Amino acid sequence: MIREPSFISVNNDRTIAYYKSEGRNSTVIFCGGYMSDMNGTKATFLEKACKQLDLSYIRFDYSGHGRSSEEFIKGTITSWRDDALAVIDQLSHGPLIIIGSSMGGWIGLLAALARKERVQAFIGIAAAPDFTRELMWNKYSEKIKNTLKKDGVYLQFSEYNDEPYKVSHGLIKDGENHILLNGPIGLDCPVRLFHGLKDTDVPSDTSGRIADKLLSDNVIVSYNKSGNHSLSSPSDLERLKLALVELS
Repeated sequence: MIREPSFISVNNDRTIAYYKSEGRNSTVIFCGGYMSDMNGTKATFLEKACKQLDLSYIRFDYSGHGRSSEEFIKGTITSWRDDALAVIDQLSHGPLIIIGSSMGGWIGLLAALARKERVQAFIGIAAAPDFTRELMWNKYSEKIKNTLKKDGVYLQFSEYNDEPYKVSHGLIKDGENHILLNGPIGLDCPVRLFHGLKDTDVPSDTSGRIADKLLSDNVIVSYNKSGNHSLSSPSDLERLKLALVELS
């Protein structure tokens, strides 16, 4: 039997779907990737791991993703960050361990910075801060940039999705308000960053750059030589669980 999600309201204009499991210790928040939903391999694996570790756990869909309301194309880094903050503020209390995968690494860092007095630790999985600038706009041809300016949207294909990514000009412009890699990242908590050297979506040196910008000295970057962008193999998931054990 499929469990139905619960919902919260954000700014009285959209609803966010989520699953929460209760534990006696810190709350783990999982922030997923661009066009991903809360039923992915890592999201569901972490739910089982958190139950074993007696940690509270929340996975959710950003607006325009999965079971949440709104159109995907209207989403921005600001709105998805605000979704994460609404989940944190409305559904959790006490210490947080924030885990972000791909775009969720950016969203998770932004959420952690906004609630850093509560953040116990942060884990990034192929984290992709600033991707709207570095992996989209700066790599696009003039033809693609003109399409975005004219039509407001561009369809970008990826090996990880059957459907193309819908990239909006609004998303790229909004991303400029949240750039992290130009200056220090003001988190002073323990941080663990995982990246696959065969990642063709987010350059593996991104995790090293994040580590360099973080204020925290307790930062470890781990590379999987055979790992791709998803880092969802059994060995990748086990390393993720071990990091959770260490940090909780």
